[in-house]
Formats: sequence, C-alpha cells, structure tokens
Amino acid sequence: MSGPDGTQSPQARALATVRAYYEALNRHDPAGAVALLTEDVVHELNQGPREVGKAAFREFLQRMEYCYDERLHDIFILCSPDGTRAAAEYMVEGEYTADDIGMPPSRRAKNAAPGMRYFCPRDGRIQRVSDHYNLQEWFSQVAET
Repeated sequence: MSGPDGTQSPQARALATVRAYYEALNRHDPAGAVALLTEDVVHELNQGPREVGKAAFREFLQRMEYCYDERLHDIFILCSPDGTRAAAEYMVEGEYTADDIGMPPSRRAKNAAPGMRYFCPRDGRIQRVSDHYNLQEWFSQVAET
C-alpha cells in the first residue's frame, strides 16, 4: 500500500514493523526485536508491571530466551488506517525450559495457548507493547508432567 509518491501509507508501515517484530521473535533474535522499538518503549506485561525503555525490554527478551523455547504462529495483525494502533492475535507453542522469576519451577513442560498484543507504532518503530494471554491456563499446562 503505497501513496501516489511511492511512499508507504502509515498503515502499511505499521503493519510491516509489527510483522518484522514477530519475525525477529521467531528467529530468537532479541536484538532484532529491540531494534524495532523506540527508546521510550512502554512494555505492559501480562498481569505484571509496566516497564519503560529499551534496556528493560532487552532484559525481558533475554530472560524469555533463556527460560522459554517458543514459536509464534497463526499471527493475525490488524492496524488502524493512520498506523497509530495495531493488534496481533497468535498461537504460541513452546517449552518452559528454565525457572523464571515469579513462576513455578520448570519441568521442561510443553505448552500451547493463544495470545494477543496491542502495539502503538510510531515513526516506523514500536512505542508500546501490551501483552495479554491466559496465565492461569499456562500455569495448568506447565504444572503437568
């Protein structure tokens, strides 16, 4: 979706940014995902605290890489015409490989669940990521061995 002058529409630019974010996550490339964020990125963790800044997000993704082996698929992305809001629904399948802070002990349990994220794209980067999934369902899956 390009304008008459060949530039991408705000919606197309935001969709491309969110797609690139998921591609980086599935490559297990935290640096690639962080490169798509604004310096002042706000990360709203599912049933957890709000973290601000690339450094906090980088630490989060590094912890995720260490504790979880996950793959996201069936990713469906929606975006507002002005490119300022986006949402993605997906399935995550993986294995809880190492103990994570505040979570039950790892038993290397495999798990699968739907999730969604809301984004605020800004100038070709992502300014906000808000994660949502059923944490109680995840607990029930990783507690089983």
